[in-house]
Amino acid sequence: MDFQVVVLGGGVSKKLVPLVSQELPNALLPVANRPVLSYVLEYLELSNLKDLIVVVEGEEAALHVGAWISGAYADRLHVEVAAVPEDVGTAGAIRAISHHLTAKDILVVSGDLVTDVPLGAVAATHRRHDAFVTAMLCSAPVSGHSESVSSGGKDKAKKPGRYDLIGLDPTKQFLVHIATGAEVEKDLRIQKSMLPAVGQIEIRADLMDAHLYAFKRSVLQEVLDQKSAFHSLKHDVLPYLVRSQLKSEVLLNGMPQAEENGTERVISQSNQQMLSQILANASKPTFHLWHALGPYGSTSVRRTHKCCAYIAGSNKYCARLNSIQAYSDINRDVIGEASHLSGYSFSSQNNIIHPSAELGAKTTVGPHCMLGEGSQMGDKCSVKRSVIGRHCRIGASVKVVNSVVMNHVTIGDSCSIQGSVICSNVQLQERAVLKDCQVGAGFVVAAGSECKGEVLAKK
Repeated sequence: MDFQVVVLGGGVSKKLVPLVSQELPNALLPVANRPVLSYVLEYLELSNLKDLIVVVEGEEAALHVGAWISGAYADRLHVEVAAVPEDVGTAGAIRAISHHLTAKDILVVSGDLVTDVPLGAVAATHRRHDAFVTAMLCSAPVSGHSESVSSGGKDKAKKPGRYDLIGLDPTKQFLVHIATGAEVEKDLRIQKSMLPAVGQIEIRADLMDAHLYAFKRSVLQEVLDQKSAFHSLKHDVLPYLVRSQLKSEVLLNGMPQAEENGTERVISQSNQQMLSQILANASKPTFHLWHALGPYGSTSVRRTHKCCAYIAGSNKYCARLNSIQAYSDINRDVIGEASHLSGYSFSSQNNIIHPSAELGAKTTVGPHCMLGEGSQMGDKCSVKRSVIGRHCRIGASVKVVNSVVMNHVTIGDSCSIQGSVICSNVQLQERAVLKDCQVGAGFVVAAGSECKGEVLAKK
């Protein structure tokens, strides 16, 4: 697969505070006790893609990511870690390293992606259609997209749901409309001129842009050069290419082109609808046939460019670690239904307990759980559907349910932890009760504390 690969490792995302820091940037957040970036690197390695550029926002974060990669993959992959300014965005990150891009086609992968969708199928789709861009789409998580979930537990229900509204041609091969992170309450606006050009559009809200793209390099570089204000591949570059494709097609069909904000057809949707609707005009040829034949069946006019989609099968796993809710969900999945991605061998009890870990009397570690290297648990503890990191010290009568506990955490006797994320080097004193909380690195939770839906972190 002769694609040049760029992995967007991010930096220190505000959405993931207090889980992340300069010492533990996004790419190194542990999923089942290994950095999330390791899932992307090994995913690429399986496709024999071993020459990679990993782009990280911020010098310090890049140093930490580079040091980890050097130790873990020195003899397996050739990785160049490139530091770019913080908050430059995904488009800005590619723009900053574009002079390193030389191949005909570029594969851009988010460093927070955990998936088993066959990468070769995405590449084959891109090459088969000679596309300008091919986006991988997968089933949206049942709980909704990351924008609908807050980092704390108190106001999760207050924010409106947001979805990627994706328009596909009848063959489901071409992207003809995309509105990323759209609010369900708002109207969906589609240009009137689109329907004659395309013939039929299926609007989907049950698909998620996985942030894995194949680009024609020359096109990507030209767009980034000409559109210096573009900040995001997902929110700026991809919609721009899709809009440009449709404008070109309308002109090819001899029809007047509406202005960017000109006459539109407005389709209102209620909150309860999932915006899965067919806008049909069966008398027209399908989108790809218009392009192949040109207007009136002639073969003299061909499309200016193609924006393609590869839709992953519903049996494939695909998730992005781009929110605290997603962090908890992916940890649960990788030791549960998607355990084949973990890289670990599970016991007959369907859990992973490191041989060096120690369990007290009458302590139980249930199915879909993980207990890391060198961790110790006292008597009468219970762990359910949780990940516990390395070298943790856990007292007696502790309950951990649906939670992630990172490395070097100390938990006192009779503590209860449910639906929470506990970062490294935290101390929970005896009888502390946490529900739906995030506790930042090094924080001390006082004895007897009862916290629900709180973010606890050092000032």
